[in-house]
Amino acid sequence: MVDTLGLICVIWWCMMLFHPLHADIQCMGSEGQESPITNVKMNWRKMELSWDSSKNFSKYKCTIIDRDMESTEKEVNSPLCRFPVELDMPLHEGVFFSIEVPNTNISKTCTFIPGGMNGSAIENFSCVIYNVSFMNCTWQAGRDAPGDTQYFLYWRNSRYDDAMECELYITDENGRNMGCRFQNVKIEIEKAYFLVNGSSKNSLIQFYDEYIQLYKIEILTPPLNVTVNCTRDPAGCIITWQPPLTSHVENVNCFEYEISMQKKNEPKKEKKDSPVRVRNNRYEFQNYNKEKKYILKIRASGKNCLVSSEWGEWSEPIEFGQGKDYFIFVILFLIALGTISVTLLQYCLFKRYCSFKSVFTHIPQPRDKFNASADEDIQTEYVNLSRKSCTEEIAMAEEMT
Repeated sequence: MVDTLGLICVIWWCMMLFHPLHADIQCMGSEGQESPITNVKMNWRKMELSWDSSKNFSKYKCTIIDRDMESTEKEVNSPLCRFPVELDMPLHEGVFFSIEVPNTNISKTCTFIPGGMNGSAIENFSCVIYNVSFMNCTWQAGRDAPGDTQYFLYWRNSRYDDAMECELYITDENGRNMGCRFQNVKIEIEKAYFLVNGSSKNSLIQFYDEYIQLYKIEILTPPLNVTVNCTRDPAGCIITWQPPLTSHVENVNCFEYEISMQKKNEPKKEKKDSPVRVRNNRYEFQNYNKEKKYILKIRASGKNCLVSSEWGEWSEPIEFGQGKDYFIFVILFLIALGTISVTLLQYCLFKRYCSFKSVFTHIPQPRDKFNASADEDIQTEYVNLSRKSCTEEIAMAEEMT
């Protein structure tokens, strides 16, 4: 017999501090009879399932099941069932819980079903922590959400913290909240709880919630104070560094490091050296060649601690090693190239704008009269005489008588 009760799930920290969550609760009792189990309540913060019973039973079996069909069972001797507080179940996909009386057919099964328009809840929710204490969370609007839908994010860092609304939203071009920026975030051992609900003038908007272990979403900063000390005899280098900064881990043994060391100016076809992984913050580089230059980078990840197992950011590249000194050869080559270029330029300009004849004019030479032939002299003299113009003056005298 389907029994729709005036059942309220006591999610009081959500209901008091968040916008109201729209959800339907349906309960079903044993077939053929009215169940003596009534007034079922669930305190999600304390993970306590309670109910009233019109009959006294010595034992009860209570079960809670999420949408992934992961279940947790408990047997109690009173109408109060406490599940482990570490059992963090998101509610947006619905939750089943049941109460049974062993060795009887008496039971009560209830389903928590989120209300609202299908496809209106946010999608692709994700968060990342960076630079030790900064966190960004982003999401996409529901595929079927009305155009005027506005979303709001609430979160609490641990089970014992107060819930807070986002103080700095990330909005799209339409002013819709699509993410949130957080500052001064401290990573706790417990999971953080995030809830995003929405509002619209036309429809009820489904909420979305998720529990996240904050240390798993942290991008580790690069290792600090990376130094390299090399010696020639024997040839080798000692590389040291400090662990990355975190807000919750001080144990230096919680990290693993990956060291990338590549030769500078090596041909691309040449096979690169594989990164080296170490557990301490010191590494001896024994294949050091003093005639080569190297580029060093280091990054970290968590190991056997509450630290992200994903590799963090690389440190700034550090160059070390002497390498071959090509500076003098480059300078000499440039000088020679410049000299040749200037010479060729002068030659081209000279050939273009100047003439050899105009530059090297003919200089007349004195005649050699002793070796010149007589005919040449006579002819020349004759020519010269013919070219002379003479004026003859004639004086006339007349005799007077």
